[in-house]
Amino acid sequence: MRKTIELEDPEIVRVLLGTGDCHLRRLRTALGLDIVVRRDQIHLTGEAELVNKGEETVSNLLKVIRNEQRLEAGDVERVLDSVLGSAHYAGLAEDLHTSAAEPLHDPQSNWQAGASLVGGRVRAMTPHQADYLEAVRTHDIVFAIGPAGSGKTYLAVAMAIEALTRGLINRLVLVRPAVEAGEHLGFLPGDLREKVNPYLRPLYDALHDLLNPQQVERFQERGVIEVAPLAFMRGRTLNNAFVILDEAQNTTTRQMKMFLTRLGRDARAIITGDVTQVDLPLGDRSGLAHAREVLAHVEGVAFIHLDRQDIVRHPLVQRIVDAYDEREAAEASSAKT
Repeated sequence: MRKTIELEDPEIVRVLLGTGDCHLRRLRTALGLDIVVRRDQIHLTGEAELVNKGEETVSNLLKVIRNEQRLEAGDVERVLDSVLGSAHYAGLAEDLHTSAAEPLHDPQSNWQAGASLVGGRVRAMTPHQADYLEAVRTHDIVFAIGPAGSGKTYLAVAMAIEALTRGLINRLVLVRPAVEAGEHLGFLPGDLREKVNPYLRPLYDALHDLLNPQQVERFQERGVIEVAPLAFMRGRTLNNAFVILDEAQNTTTRQMKMFLTRLGRDARAIITGDVTQVDLPLGDRSGLAHAREVLAHVEGVAFIHLDRQDIVRHPLVQRIVDAYDEREAAEASSAKT
């Protein structure tokens, strides 16, 4: 089926499309339609039911533009929510093959759920991890600080996927600083995406543990999941999103402030890192360590500290961490004397 919507003003077309056609791309992925804009006409092509929903969506967006003289990403999401309703979220949950143990909730539903189970599939393995999951359900911003293998990133991704399936947010954004990129990125082969992919690989690993690669690719094409370097966050406002910043110890104080101020309406953030593994140039202070001091008493922000007892990788990993800690303590003691 094909429908054409006439627009009376080129300026309205520009506002409707958004900067860099961002609103147009969001409509295509959310509605599953072929949407083409030519001059003062919008052409919608697809299944009849979807085309009708697309026509209703565009009509409502035009009302917003006429009333507000602008259109923001949050406006687009609200209109999509009102038109697509619970069917949109039910379809997403079905696509993710979620467990029937956790019923689908309305987008405005409470984040509270079982204390140690995520999506019926992932369970906290230690008391600190259970505290971590509870903090995510009760705070808008959670910092998870601890050693490698303690479940910081894995549990964050699991919670984000659960939020998607329950309709609490519309998209998942995973971010990681590419620390070495400032000096060496230009020497790596390929285009920009190929250059930064090695830095983002750990995030894909976590996603692929919980979803199959085809699902991850499909959701990325639809704009439901985004994996990007931290630098790509500058200038953005993330509404209705679950945002995860991984390896946050390798952010500068300015980068951390930039990231935290990207959060928009109905957004949640988890910031993970290990303050003992900072790879920044000598003299640069870690944004994670700084945020721990600055935000310690800010309402709505939680800090969870994991330790060696929370490491759930191969049993040798904890013994390796212990051995390095003992050697570093001995060297520090020797240096003082």
